[in-house]
Amino acid sequence: MNQIVFWAQIAVSVILVILIALQQRGTALGSAFGGGGEFYSQKRGIQKNIYYATIVVAGLFIILGVVSLFT
Repeated sequence: MNQIVFWAQIAVSVILVILIALQQRGTALGSAFGGGGEFYSQKRGIQKNIYYATIVVAGLFIILGVVSLFT
């Protein structure tokens, strides 16, 4: 059981990194330090789906971390 949780956590972490990298593709380096906030942009289409998938995968990662503590 411990091995399954371990490998699942590694797979979920790789997916989480990919999803976060896909979200950061549209932003410039200046927006990371407070710049680039001149206009309001709303998430649409695939960007919105990636955003929600990131939240779900992050939750799954946390759950797997807690499960791994108890196995």
